[in-house]
Amino acid sequence: MDWFPLLNSLRIAGISSVIVFFAGICAAYYIARAPRVLKGILDVIFTLPLVLPPTVVGYLLLRVLGPRRFFGAWVLEVFGLRLTMQWWSAIFATTVVIFPLMYRTARGAFEAFDENLAFAGRTLGLSNTFVFWKIRMPYCRQGIIAGLVLSFARALGEYGATSMICGYTPGKTATVSTTVYQLWRTDDDMLAFRWVLVNVAISAVVLLAINFLEKKNKRGRND
Repeated sequence: MDWFPLLNSLRIAGISSVIVFFAGICAAYYIARAPRVLKGILDVIFTLPLVLPPTVVGYLLLRVLGPRRFFGAWVLEVFGLRLTMQWWSAIFATTVVIFPLMYRTARGAFEAFDENLAFAGRTLGLSNTFVFWKIRMPYCRQGIIAGLVLSFARALGEYGATSMICGYTPGKTATVSTTVYQLWRTDDDMLAFRWVLVNVAISAVVLLAINFLEKKNKRGRND
């Protein structure tokens, strides 16, 4: 059994999760403090990939990153780098797809934060940076970690946008999801079922981790 699809899926999910961790926290923090109208507009824009079909997300990415499109053609001409049909092309797709999960979870955690704690810290002369990393983030860490874990799991199982932007090439761009589809197409049900079991096992572990974090968070609040 070739384990490349799993390893490839893990590195794609890992890289994209790190990206959305910082991008999602940054967006959530500033949008939570933005004026009401601006917050509503940005919230719609950032959450849109969550409700769009993944194939639509993949199509829009191809319109931007494709070698015959302006940006994709410019990168190809200047740097000699093709942005599609590479293993790392899937990072673009998974980052866009999972960003709303991290953003919404982080924003919910920040909005539940007791701002009196931040005011007290500033009264004591603490900088905004210190308050953010030493007071706000520890207070919101359970929700943020849950968002990160959920984003990683979603990236690991992403298929629609990924298949459109990086395709399926064994040993090069194959992921767990695209491998299951290709094995099904070629009537290799036994191997496809094995990969399904691998995906189910990973998803179960992720859900258990999220449940554990939620229970720990509830116990912490009760204490």
